[in-house]
Amino acid sequence: MITVGSGPGADVPDAPEGRTVRNPVLPGCHPDPTVCRVGDDYYLATSSFEYVPGIPLFHSRDLVHWRPIGHAVDRPEQLSLAGVRSSEGLYAPTLRHHDGTFYLTSTFVGPNGSGQVGNFVVTAQDPAGPWSEPVWWEDEGIDPALFFDDDGRAWATGTRESRSPQWDEQAEIWVREMDRTTLRLVGPEHVVWRGALLGAAWAEAPRLLKVEGWYHLLAAEGGTEHHHAVSVARSTRVTGPYAGNRANPVLTHRHLGRTHPVMGVGHADLVELPDRSWWAVVLGTRPYGGLYENLGRETFLVPVTWEDGWPVFAPGVGQVRLVERAPSLPAHPWPENPVRDTFAGGLGLAWNAVRGPAAAFAQAGPEGGLDVTLLPATLDGARPAAFVGRRQQHVDVDVTARLRFEPASADEWFGLVVRQSDDHHYLVVVAGAAMEGGPRRILVVRRHEGRRTVLLVVPAPDGAIELGLRVRGQEYEAVLVGEDGEDQHLVTLDGRMLDSTVADSFVGVWLGLYGTSNGMPSTTTAHVEWFEYAPVPPAA
Repeated sequence: MITVGSGPGADVPDAPEGRTVRNPVLPGCHPDPTVCRVGDDYYLATSSFEYVPGIPLFHSRDLVHWRPIGHAVDRPEQLSLAGVRSSEGLYAPTLRHHDGTFYLTSTFVGPNGSGQVGNFVVTAQDPAGPWSEPVWWEDEGIDPALFFDDDGRAWATGTRESRSPQWDEQAEIWVREMDRTTLRLVGPEHVVWRGALLGAAWAEAPRLLKVEGWYHLLAAEGGTEHHHAVSVARSTRVTGPYAGNRANPVLTHRHLGRTHPVMGVGHADLVELPDRSWWAVVLGTRPYGGLYENLGRETFLVPVTWEDGWPVFAPGVGQVRLVERAPSLPAHPWPENPVRDTFAGGLGLAWNAVRGPAAAFAQAGPEGGLDVTLLPATLDGARPAAFVGRRQQHVDVDVTARLRFEPASADEWFGLVVRQSDDHHYLVVVAGAAMEGGPRRILVVRRHEGRRTVLLVVPAPDGAIELGLRVRGQEYEAVLVGEDGEDQHLVTLDGRMLDSTVADSFVGVWLGLYGTSNGMPSTTTAHVEWFEYAPVPPAA
């Protein structure tokens, strides 16, 4: 289950009365949300970039509580991410359901060595999987989506850089029919939108829906950072022409300044409830400790009404609130996940590897825990490395792992990692002796702007070791936990270099486990008895 997060910043004024939900509903790096309803069930997907398995799927019965159920891209033969760079990979999915089948479209940004790049569609009978092999579209650009009309015809949308731009970063949105049998695009292409405002950058994330006979085109524009926004246009024909809403942009926080607790709001998708009320999921960020967004772009829930045939986002307020009224659905929380993960049955759905499957190096131990075989690859490059991590979803959190690891050389490392990208991460690891006969060492290593620096070297105690991270805002304290349970301070790490803007990245932070032999051959295996992720409640 995803726990509703308590985030940085004060609550937005004028919090609603009655039953409420705390935004974001998917804290941590869950950007580009897409949602669809099937009966009383709601399903949601988000982008995942270089992390595997890719494109996580979630299930809810109340739009508030979400549990992970699977991934749309979960095997290399379906799509390989080997070789992609940081913040490449899988972008901007759209999830739809029609006539008993789930359809998911996405963009793969490479290269990955296989030549598979661009937009694709996969299908499944169950959103938990298995999902089909991708059908690749012969088109250009990013952010594909599907719309199924009342007559059963399927229409695809997407965006690309304008072929005849009138200004810098102008994009254009196209509509084209998809053959429901072959899942390939057919017929003529129709360019229907170039942005609501003069000079609008990157009209993207197009989604079509039909309400009371009108075709509505939702689009993001302004770029996915501070100036992000949601705009809408409509037409009586699916292929246009489309006229923009005179109220555009219909949702943005760019006019609220950089002190607002929620920024970069955009990339919306809509869903209708059984009582005919409407809600939107959007992405946004919650900077803290300054303009730093370590948690990445998160998924927020926003009420929507319709006036004069147009959607009104956050009516009466006009902004995303950290505390919002709950949808008119019975509350349906899922069982809480335990703080301590003993890896019974292997890695759960919260865990990701990078660029390649974790099964290549990590297996459930025969008597519990997780066995991780070191790989020569490091986290500094584009090769799959022996890394498994989970999203940082809370500003304040305690992370602890109990390890058994006997390195065969000074080149063999295993321990905790704080990963933002290939060029921005921290390691807190046990390493082999610097010289023959010497003790194991604990190393704290920083990689910043592509340069590795060893910040601390201390002798490691014998036997099992508990390493920890005590994260409080932008301070990431590395600790060694003693036999009495008391923390021994190692070093406090500056979290500001983990910000997505500093790292020129599209993702947030992952916290996890990592082992390497630093380019040397190795058969050494580390054993993880357990891993704890314990959110720290905010001070009263």
